[in-house]
Amino acid sequence: MADEVVLLDFWPSPFGMRIRIALAEKGIHYEYKEENLRNKSPLLLQMNPVHKKIPVLIHNGKPICESLIQIQYIDEVWSDKAPLLPSDPYQRAQARFWADYVDKKMYEAGRRVWTTKGEEQEGAKKEFIEILKTLEGELGEKPYFGGESFGYVDLTFIPFYTWFSVYESFGKMSIEAECPKLFSWVKRCLEKESVSKSLPDQDKVYGFVLELRKALGI
Repeated sequence: MADEVVLLDFWPSPFGMRIRIALAEKGIHYEYKEENLRNKSPLLLQMNPVHKKIPVLIHNGKPICESLIQIQYIDEVWSDKAPLLPSDPYQRAQARFWADYVDKKMYEAGRRVWTTKGEEQEGAKKEFIEILKTLEGELGEKPYFGGESFGYVDLTFIPFYTWFSVYESFGKMSIEAECPKLFSWVKRCLEKESVSKSLPDQDKVYGFVLELRKALGI
């Protein structure tokens, strides 16, 4: 039986972008369904009744929720394609640690940069840059986080690049100036078709955030 793969997603979500990249890396054809998060579809509520969030990966009618778990699932199910996680148990544990770090830190710290003002924003900026510098330190001189090839940590982190113009504009900072090695890594990732074709334009994301700020009364 042919695999039936459906992705419930919302275009500016960096968590959804991860799954688009992972599916592209594996060469998996899937049906994309855009969700309206203000008016969630019955399918989304049925497939993710606990969190009621995107992305939801539906494989042959069965839902898999939470983006990091989805990436691991994709890697295990389509194991005949190039691996996303290292085969060595220690390296795999390290990859999971750094992906978890990105998951717990990036979105929330970045959100505070564009939703706050004054001293609160200055604190948010400082924390955000420290997170980026920690990740840059882990990258070191390697082309990718896992070494020579694009993998799990890279595809977990690279979607946040689409939000860089948001962080820079509202936070009045230059990520490239703060973290040049990280920016070189971004450029390497964008050379991959699986990445460049899966990520929306930064200007489009910036426009979305402008509208969101208005809606939130910021």
